[in-house]
Amino acid sequence: MNGEEQEILLKEEASFAPKSLWLDAWRRMRRDRLAVASLVVIALYTLLALAAKLGFIATPWDAEVGTAYAAPSLASLKTIFGTDIFGRSVLHKVIHGTRIAMSVGLVTSLIAIPIGVTLGALAGYFGGLVDEAIVWFYTTLSSIPSIMLLVAFTYVLGKGIFSVYIALGVTGWIGLARLIRGEFIKHKHREYVIAAESIGAGHVKRIFRHILPNVSHIVIINFSLQFQTAIKSEVILSYLGLGVQGQPSWGVMIDDSKLELARGVWWQLSAATLAMFFVVLAFNIFGDALRDALDPKLKKG
Repeated sequence: MNGEEQEILLKEEASFAPKSLWLDAWRRMRRDRLAVASLVVIALYTLLALAAKLGFIATPWDAEVGTAYAAPSLASLKTIFGTDIFGRSVLHKVIHGTRIAMSVGLVTSLIAIPIGVTLGALAGYFGGLVDEAIVWFYTTLSSIPSIMLLVAFTYVLGKGIFSVYIALGVTGWIGLARLIRGEFIKHKHREYVIAAESIGAGHVKRIFRHILPNVSHIVIINFSLQFQTAIKSEVILSYLGLGVQGQPSWGVMIDDSKLELARGVWWQLSAATLAMFFVVLAFNIFGDALRDALDPKLKKG
């Protein structure tokens, strides 16, 4: 066999080689323009949050930039969304509200996902009494209305951003635990798990090294959905006065605008609502696209 024939053979073998799940998912995502646009929006919000956190933009947010309740104006970027009762820039408050919202989404997801994955994996893998105990636990929690559970946690922990992190984190894992449990029940008797057991792999290795990587797409999808749920929940808690204290938040801005509307001041409500609308919509669209790209049952080739 000459060199040219070997090259042709190698190309043919490469064409039949299995593709990486993640590379295949990225290829599918790139073809979805709406998903790419949503990813750009999420990246923009993330950059704004980081820049505000590091003090590069909108600092200080509580500085007086004009008269009280100045209407939106294109004369200055600071007043493009108008000012509040103290003459502070609504745009600066929206940007710092973005910082709060994105931090809440990230931290609560990092708390909820490990809890949901661990409990769901243990329940689905071991079954029996372990499964019954975990299912009973999350079924009991899920029977309590989520807003009542969040309010109860924030009352116990006190007001503030830290309480929001904990309250949302320890209540947001139930849906993921259900999904992971179901996947582990399906996977634990498959050939690759039995083969791992036959060569001496213990329970921990079978759970985290063999089964979990095969259901990791569910964790990634849940992360995007958990993120936007946490953002909406933080807005609700802050609106009720149980969330962020002493810092600009979209929920606090919406709460402040209740009395402003009677005076014809609509711009603070509009700015906060639009900021929340675009990021939640982007996460919803991106989550759906990610699910379609990663879930083998939904692939169409």
